[in-house]
Amino acid sequence: MSEETKNQQEEQDQAKADNEEVVEEVFAEEPQESGEQESDELSQLQEKLDESENRYLRLRADFDNFRRRINAENEAKEKYRAQSLISELLPALDNFERALNIEVDNDQTKTLLQGMEMVHRSLIEALKKEGVEPIEAVGQEFDPHLHQAVMQTEDENYGSNIVVEEFQKGYKLKDRVIRPSMVKVNQ
Repeated sequence: MSEETKNQQEEQDQAKADNEEVVEEVFAEEPQESGEQESDELSQLQEKLDESENRYLRLRADFDNFRRRINAENEAKEKYRAQSLISELLPALDNFERALNIEVDNDQTKTLLQGMEMVHRSLIEALKKEGVEPIEAVGQEFDPHLHQAVMQTEDENYGSNIVVEEFQKGYKLKDRVIRPSMVKVNQ
């Protein structure tokens, strides 16, 4: 049980004990001689009771907010549990893609390249199952949340603020950007 939950429980118990004391005081007192004194004491006791109830309601609301916040944090942890592993795998994936772009000149190299392509596809499929998607870049409008501009160019074939070239792929995990795409943008 967390420290905050313990504190809230203790405050709730204290409020309950206060209410019980108020009730005991009402029944334990002997009848007063004056009706005015009784009404004053009764109004004081009612104020104490109201104060205790308000404290209890505030504690209850605080506890409900705490529970909702913890649930939201746990959902986010579960949703993005693989983020650190994926971040560690992305450089290896980049190296795989660079290796797959070599030019092949003999059959042994072609066979090796086919094996590497199979491993690369398996790795991509495993990442897709976890919710990883590559960020589309070339031909898209530059978005600073998804793309990191490292160069600018002037190319008549592309409109203004359009990504012309991608230097490094970017990836998203569900709706969170793990790594933005490094791109060249048309002015």
